[in-house]
Amino acid sequence: MKNTLLLFLFIFQVTAFSQTKNDSITISFNNETISQSLKKLEEKQSISFYYDTKWLESEKKTITENFNNSSLENILSALFANTSLNYFVDNNKVILSQNRIVYDYFVDNYFKPESSKNTNATDNSSIQQKNDISNFDNDIIYIGKQKRGNTSSKHTLSGYIKNIETNEPLKNVKIKVNNKNIETSTDDNGFYSLEVPTGTHIIVVQTINAKGNNKKIFISENGTLDFNISQKTIGIKEIIITNKIQTKIKTSVVGATSIDLENMKNVPVLLGEQDVFKIATIMPGIKTTGEGSSGLNVRGGNADQNLILVDDISLYNPFHFLGFFSSINPYSLKSVTIYKGSIPVEYGGRLSSVIDLKTKKPTNTKLSGEGGIGPVTSNLFVNVPVVKNKSAIIAGFRATYSDWILKSLKDEQLKKSSASFYDFFTKYSHEINENNTINASLYYSDDKFKITSDSLFNYNNRLLGINWEHKFSKKMSSQLLLNNSDYKYGVNYSNQNDNRKSFESGFNINESNAQLKFENKLNGKFTVNYGLSAKLYKINPGFLNPKEATSLIVPVNLINEKALEASAYLKTEAKLTEKLLINVGGRYTTFNYLGENTQRIYEEGLPRNEATLIETKQYKHNEVIKQYGGFEPRVSARYMLTNSLSTKIGYDKTYQYIHLLSTNTTQSPTDIWKLSDINVKPQIGEQFSIGFYKNLNETYEISLEGYTKKSKNILDYKTGANIVLSNKIETELLQGEGKSYGVELLIKKNIGKLNGWIAYTYSRSFLKLDSQFRDERVNDGEYFASNFDKPHDFNSVLNYKITKRYSFSLNFVYQTGRPITYPIGKYTYANSEYTLYSDRNKFRIPDYYRVDVSFNIEGSHKIKKLAHSFWNISIYNVLGRNNPYSIYFISNDGQVKGYKTSIFAIPIPTITYNFKF
Repeated sequence: MKNTLLLFLFIFQVTAFSQTKNDSITISFNNETISQSLKKLEEKQSISFYYDTKWLESEKKTITENFNNSSLENILSALFANTSLNYFVDNNKVILSQNRIVYDYFVDNYFKPESSKNTNATDNSSIQQKNDISNFDNDIIYIGKQKRGNTSSKHTLSGYIKNIETNEPLKNVKIKVNNKNIETSTDDNGFYSLEVPTGTHIIVVQTINAKGNNKKIFISENGTLDFNISQKTIGIKEIIITNKIQTKIKTSVVGATSIDLENMKNVPVLLGEQDVFKIATIMPGIKTTGEGSSGLNVRGGNADQNLILVDDISLYNPFHFLGFFSSINPYSLKSVTIYKGSIPVEYGGRLSSVIDLKTKKPTNTKLSGEGGIGPVTSNLFVNVPVVKNKSAIIAGFRATYSDWILKSLKDEQLKKSSASFYDFFTKYSHEINENNTINASLYYSDDKFKITSDSLFNYNNRLLGINWEHKFSKKMSSQLLLNNSDYKYGVNYSNQNDNRKSFESGFNINESNAQLKFENKLNGKFTVNYGLSAKLYKINPGFLNPKEATSLIVPVNLINEKALEASAYLKTEAKLTEKLLINVGGRYTTFNYLGENTQRIYEEGLPRNEATLIETKQYKHNEVIKQYGGFEPRVSARYMLTNSLSTKIGYDKTYQYIHLLSTNTTQSPTDIWKLSDINVKPQIGEQFSIGFYKNLNETYEISLEGYTKKSKNILDYKTGANIVLSNKIETELLQGEGKSYGVELLIKKNIGKLNGWIAYTYSRSFLKLDSQFRDERVNDGEYFASNFDKPHDFNSVLNYKITKRYSFSLNFVYQTGRPITYPIGKYTYANSEYTLYSDRNKFRIPDYYRVDVSFNIEGSHKIKKLAHSFWNISIYNVLGRNNPYSIYFISNDGQVKGYKTSIFAIPIPTITYNFKF
């Protein structure tokens, strides 16, 4: 009898429930809030709603709609669409719930055995987090709205992790689902994405002493969850951070080198001046032609084959002081990444590398700064909030105040020389709202130097850019970049004996760039990047003007050059499995050489000289003179062999439409840039690379990379070429084939009292200039070593922390001597005696090696101090090695004598003081 009564009551309740749901209701809503709509339903239908008023206050939705003979369920579904509210109807009572569904029956798998749940995560980090979980707020955060009939078992949870004090994104931070084998790390923008099963979970951000890093969620749809965490200093013995180590083995990039800016101060460098480019040269695969030389040679490439970017703005001369110092203020930098391979598809225009310099983002919360005082330069960098939590500005200024460095050289002529430089950088950031930020930056550098008493050289860079960052959603963002780069140099010559021989000359290149970039993180496994860019080049190849009206100098003004380079790119990074990650993309570029200009047309297949000149053709303003273009595929992949061992492969193809013409074996301020035209073809390069990456006990990082490169249309010069102020420069140039290959080994210890790295590179670089015509053929058309071919390159940097305040650093450098052409005899022709030279670059100058040491003394580590500081005492070339910079030959009294030039043949001691507040 009792069971019959219960059955009857259940049937009655279900029947009543069905009738209530199916009653016909006619009602209208006119721009009414949910709260107003519910009250109208209560009055009209005698229905009672039960809910927390806070839920309705958070919903800003209004409804305007007419319902005729509709069921209560249809009306409620319309009311609560696109909100977090769900409902349950019990006769004339409607119970609201937030996100969750209230069921009146047992759902499938409700009685799922506890043993079937995932309990795989038993690592130490998970065990430690169990204690942390009790420290956070137990309120559940609902991700998505639970819907009836939704059968999805997994959902994408994504978001950003930022520092709550600075609002800066935190990269390489691990985030995981507690007690699940699900985890990832944030990218450079602080973004993460996880595939999370439906249900209740605890999301854990693993940082040291961070507040707000654990959150309990219930996820039923794809959604977002941001973390703003506080990272305050705590007094513990040692902090070990291994995420950076893990990042290198897990990315798909082959051949990328990042410079640790924080520890850069420990590496002993010339005159104590922190220099990212000098640090770069002691990493695998990056070299220079000699001590104090400008330009970098990356994996066998010319100095002009490196695209140097400061916040995506091209920097044409990145050196001060004839190449001794970088022109970039080290305190202004946030990150430095050098792509020797797997060049990101958004970058183009250079064959060998992209050196991506990112400056710091202004912090709008507090005043801060740092600086340094050294024997040659002083440096000051400050961050100033403008509108708290909205906008801020940073500014850095550096200048030299002494010429003593030149006076310490052995060369008597150089002792009478002088040199000075300064650079200035400022950046303004304004956060319009959560989804829009504007950044504007200005950089200027100026150098003046006098090698002789009658000639003053000067050169300067100016960079100007604006960047609008826009977030369409948590997964999709864009950047609009507009910038301009300008580089010029000048020579002011004053003949003290005869003013009629005085002159001014110079060169200028200006580049304007517009770029639109998009990034779309589709889910935790797929990311798509695409964009467009256009770049306008304007070059004044050179001019020579007399300084006096009665001058003997004939004015020379070469015709200006102009070109438009446009490109479109697309790439996708796909995590196909936990072990396999691929990155596939392509970039298509077009290059249009534009008028107004004059081009010399020569007979096809014959040497370019006056005898083969057919005509001189004039082109109108903005008329397309010559067009080039091509597709640049970029492919890379990573496969995890074990949890701590990965292998990567990559392929890159690039086009370069601009060329550097130099009268020296190394890049100098007086070099000029030349655009591809009818007679000068663009350079084309292809690179294949492979690498193996291994971590040992989260302490040691080992990488072994190999590469092979082939290139076409590499510029070189005819014997005896004169490229200074030449209006027919194509007659002095040769274009040939290049090839290079190498193996790079890096062993790095990241933590512990003794840390540092050992880098070894074996590489070769060759050039082939072949032609059926003798004056266009070098070394009988065979491959010969390029000017920067140095097979063996060994570097080591060792840091030893004696105590918390005192540390010692040692730097050792060894390189094979670069190639050189020697005189090997004499011959007589037409009653005149001439010197006979060897094949080009057949011999080598002596090998180079150097040892540097430094001792660092940090101030007290008290938290409440006006400023924190440290002293650096260093000795450059402590052994006094007389390393040759170059060897030249002079014929005197019928004898040819060789002379060696050295830059720093004695130990150079330095004391610098650095501070931070």
